[in-house]
This record gives sequence, C-alpha cells and structure tokens, in this order.
Amino acid sequence: MLRHRDKGELVGRPQRPILSRERIFAEALRLIDEEGAEALTVTRLAARLGVQAASLYNHVAGRDEIVEGVRELVVMEIDIDALGRGPWREAIAVWARSYLAAFARHPNTIRLFATTTIRSPLTLAMYERAVVLLEEAGWPTDRVVAVFTAIESFTLGSALDLVAPTVMIDPAAQGDTVPRLAIALKGEHPDRAREAFELGLTALVAGLESLREGGG
Repeated sequence: MLRHRDKGELVGRPQRPILSRERIFAEALRLIDEEGAEALTVTRLAARLGVQAASLYNHVAGRDEIVEGVRELVVMEIDIDALGRGPWREAIAVWARSYLAAFARHPNTIRLFATTTIRSPLTLAMYERAVVLLEEAGWPTDRVVAVFTAIESFTLGSALDLVAPTVMIDPAAQGDTVPRLAIALKGEHPDRAREAFELGLTALVAGLESLREGGG
C-alpha cells in the first residue's frame, strides 16, 4: 500500500533487505557464532532474516548447502595465497597461523565442518594449492593429503585451545599430590595456548620434513 508524505509524493512501505545467498550465508555464520552449530536450522535462520523458511529455498537447496556457504566465508579469512609463497615449510606455517586465526574467530564451526562432507569450491581450491605445494617440495602424491590433514587437525585443536579458559589446569584442589605439576604451572607462559601452538607447529613441520627427507 502507498501512503503520501506531506509534500505529496508517493512512498512505499519500508522494504526488508533483498534476500540473497550471500546474506543467508552471512547470517548463518552469525547464528553459529552466537548460538552454536546446533542452532542452525532453516526455520531458525529464516526467522533471523525476517522471512518464511520457504523463502530460503528459493536461494539454497537446504541446510547442507548453507553449511558449505558458511565454510566458504570462514575459508575466505584464511591466507590461501601463502600456499604459493616460499619453501613449503615456511608456506605451510604461514597458512597454519592464518587458519588458526580464522577458526579461533569461529570456533563453533569446527565440529560442524568436521562432520560434513567438503564440497565448497574455495575450500577445494585451497586443498589443490596445498597438494601442488607439497608435491613440488618432493612429497609423494599418495602422502600429501595426510600431510595437510595432520596440520589441519593440529591447528583446529589449537583453535579450540585459544578460546578455552585461561586457567585450564588447576591443581589447587589436589593439595600436595601433584607438586611437580603445580611448580610447572607457575612457570607457564602467559599466552599458553599460542605458545603451545607455536611449539607444536615447529615440531610437527620439522618432523614432517624429516619424513620427507627420508622418502615419506
């Protein structure tokens, strides 16, 4: 219905923002960040967008496609170009750090992505770059997926550690039964999760390099 302003021009009712795949995926990521992956349903997402669930099906096939759209948004935050720069050890380390940062910003997506088949074009393109990098470094083709999966798995676990409570180990309740642990914890690095990630990444990449030099 049209109404008139004081000056006489016709003005339509305020319209909602146009629904699009991009808007659906962006809102889905916000929903997961705020309420967890379990909250991601077509009905819940439609309500947040101010539309009926049926309206979403004009743009996406269903929840699985929404998950892949969300995956693309998170992968867009990763420095994929790092996989094409420098020796493989340095390139993988830069990639892993940006991977860590992206998933530390969106930790609720980790379990969701780990339990759904990857079909997102950008994610597959990222893996293609990883394969090329590792093959050019001398890794046998039948080992490259295991190599980047090992780095991914370690990095995803570290992302969860980054958003964990600052104090993860509290020996106080056990009194004197764990004295060496209590002393070790007093010397813990103030940014323990990031220090642990850097230590683990260095050890993992060095270990992988030893395997590569030994023929994989």
